Formats: sequence, structure tokens, C-alpha cells
Amino acid sequence: MSTSWRSSTAVSSPPIPIPIPIPIPIPNEEPSSFSTSVFNFSSGNPRIEETRGLMHLFPDQDSPSTLPFGRKPLVCVVGVPNHMTYADFCQFCGSFLHHILEMRIVRMDGTEDQYSVLIRFDDQDSTDSFFKHYNGRRFSSLEVEICRVLFTLDVQYTGSIEHAQPSNATSTEQPTCPVCLERLDQDTSGILTTICNHSFHCSCISKWADSSCPVCRYCQQQAEKSICSVCRTTENLWICVICGFVGCGRYKAGHAIMHWKETQHCYALDVETKRVWDFAGDNYVHRLIQSKTDGKLVELNTHCVHAENGCGSCSCEDNSISEALLNSKVEAIVNEYNELLATQLENQKSYFESLLQEVKEETETKISKAVQKAVSLKQQKIQAKIDRCNKEKKFLEELNENLVKNEDAWKAKLLEIEERERKFLKLSEERVASLEEQLRYLMTCLDDAKPEQQQLPEHNEIKDGPVSASSKESS
Repeated sequence: MSTSWRSSTAVSSPPIPIPIPIPIPIPNEEPSSFSTSVFNFSSGNPRIEETRGLMHLFPDQDSPSTLPFGRKPLVCVVGVPNHMTYADFCQFCGSFLHHILEMRIVRMDGTEDQYSVLIRFDDQDSTDSFFKHYNGRRFSSLEVEICRVLFTLDVQYTGSIEHAQPSNATSTEQPTCPVCLERLDQDTSGILTTICNHSFHCSCISKWADSSCPVCRYCQQQAEKSICSVCRTTENLWICVICGFVGCGRYKAGHAIMHWKETQHCYALDVETKRVWDFAGDNYVHRLIQSKTDGKLVELNTHCVHAENGCGSCSCEDNSISEALLNSKVEAIVNEYNELLATQLENQKSYFESLLQEVKEETETKISKAVQKAVSLKQQKIQAKIDRCNKEKKFLEELNENLVKNEDAWKAKLLEIEERERKFLKLSEERVASLEEQLRYLMTCLDDAKPEQQQLPEHNEIKDGPVSASSKESS
């Protein structure tokens, strides 16, 4: 059975101490002798309500394989630096975040610059894996702080101190997340309780980049304490009003008085009481003004040195002194206001001039980019046209060259054909002349042979002989 340490923020009563479950020994396993240590812790906003309690932690393990017997799915990450925000820690947990049921930010006594995180997981295997993965690991590669994970046996609350009037409103409903206004259910999402006792969903608080609480703005990273510039002590400190030197008082090493003797800066502010001490007059000064004559800080309510002798001129001079102080104060305020106004106007002028310069540079950059883009596009188009024209020119040149070659070939063929035609015509004419000559000869022969055929006898034997002879002669 798992126990929860989170209490509802709507109820002002102190949390009930959590009972310690009795560990049951596992059969066939000898329990190891692990002793627990008790640490005091506190949580809550010190200006409103502060909750104190005790944590029973197992000692730090030398070997990750040696795990304490009787451990629970509850660990404590100690020594987390204050500059690490809630979002940074959620990001550091990484893949184990969906196994976490609840986280609570607490601060151990004596560790003002660090805080601790109590984490409760859904099962023991996730707890052991988290311990083996993160124990002894650095929070960041740029930091020297090491993550120390200790198994927690029990968490007990000892009491609550209220510094403000508690709220009378009580609620029995389940509290809601102030970011997403959904109910804080452990089964749905992990819950993170900040150091000021405000609870959020882990997924919601992981998006909050600030180290302060989104509800009350309480910052977990407290301001650094002042220390003496010489002996580094933190007690009985005085701050020089003139130059800001921090030194210890006369009840320590007296470095503040040494600073006054060396620099003649006679006014110092007590860090604890916020009162101003005058080393020259050896008394407290509660109001200081700047002198018009030499510009030094002087006490406003100066006592009359002739008061014991019953000086009557002091009453006459009070009005003139008061009027002079008032005029000096008004004039100083006016001068300071004028200087402040001039400084602010100069800063505004510089700021707007820088804005105008940025806008001008940005506009010039955009114009130059646009011009370069347009020129490059035009060059690309012109280059494409030139390439196309060169390609067409090359094609036409090749075509012209082929046409010239074809023309020469056809001219040669034409001449050859004409020569052939002339030869053929000449041969035809000669053949026609030969045939005409033969025809004339044949006609002549026929004409000569016709009367002879008429004179021949009709006897066949006589007829056959001359005819054949004449035919042979004519052929």
C-alpha cells in the first residue's frame, strides 16, 4: 500500500503524519542491515504558512546493484541546485515522468541554496530503474552538481506554522490544477507540489520556464546573503551608503570602521535593522539630504549647539532654514526630474533610432534580396533564350550545310543526266538516220524488184530460183 504526503491546499489544518507500513520479509532471502537517517525538512511560503517534517532516508549506496531491503517506490533526490526550475527537473526526469505519481519540492535544513524532491512511483521496478539510471549522474554536462537519489522509508509531518490569517473556506472536492483547471488525479497524470504547497500537473508545470510559483509567485531561488568584503562573515554587516562597501561591525573585525577611516565615508546602513549610522557623530541618522555647498550627505534634523545656553536666535532662524531646505529640496527634485526626463528622452531617442536603423537595414536587405532575385530570374530567362537561339542557330547551320551538300550532289546528278540525255539523243538520231537509210534502200530494192517479178513465168521451179536469189541479194 503506497502512502501520499500531499495535502489539499484548501484545508488549513496541518497534514496528518503518514503511518509507516511494516516491511514483510521475503522468504528465502536474508534482510540486509540498512540503517536509516532522519533529516528535517520544511516546505511552504514562509510569509504565509510553513510546514515542517521528518524524512527517514536510507544511506547512499556505493554500488547500484546493492539495493536496501524493505525499500518502497519512494525516493528523494537531494542537492538539486536552486537555479534548476521545475520545468528543468521534469525534463531531466525524461522517460520516467509517466511512471511518477507525485512529486513534492521540499527544503532540508541548512541547505538554502539547494532543494530536494520527494518522488513516488507507480511500482518498485520503475523506482529501481530510476535509482540506477540517475544516481551519481550530473544534472547537466555544463554543471558540477551530481544527482543523489536516496530511497525513502517514511515521510512524517511534525507541524505547521501559520504566519497569515488562514482561509475559512473548506472544500471536500478533489483539488484542481490552477493551469488547466482539471482535477488532480494521480491515475491520469503525475502531480508536482511546489515548495510553497501548490500542486500542478507535471505536464502543465513543465511548460512554466520561471522558477517562481504560477499561483503565489514565491521564488524557490532566494536572494544571496551579503557577506563582508574582507573577512567573508555574514553577521553584523554594514553597507556604506556612499560606495556600497560591505563590512562587518565593531563587534566583529570592524572592517566597516576601517573603511570609514580610509575613505571618510561616514554613513553606513545596518543590514538587519535598515538604520543609518554616522561614524563621525557616533549616532544613528534617520534622514539624510545632499548639501548644496559641497554635495555631501548631511543630517536633516541638526540639533542646535547653543540649545543649552538658551539661544534665542534659533527660533528666528528656523523659518529661514526650513524655507532654504524646502527650496533646496524642491530645486533638487526639479533638477533630478529634469535629468531623469532628459535621460529617458535620450534613451527613447536612441531606442527608436535603433529601431529605425534596424527597419532601414531590414528594408534594404529585403530590397537587395528582391533585386538580386529579380536580376537572377531575368538572367536565367535571358540565358535560356540565348541557349535556345544558339541551339536553333546550330540546327540551321547544320541544315544549311546539309542543303549545300545536297545541292552539289543534285547538280552533279543533273549534269550526269543531261550528258546521258545528250548521248541518248545523239544515239537515237544516228539510229533513226540509219533506219531511214535502210528504209530508203529497202524501198529502192522493192521498187527495182517489182517489174522483175511481173516478167517472171508462173512455173514454180523457174519462179523459185530467181526469187530466192533476188531475196538473198536484197538482204
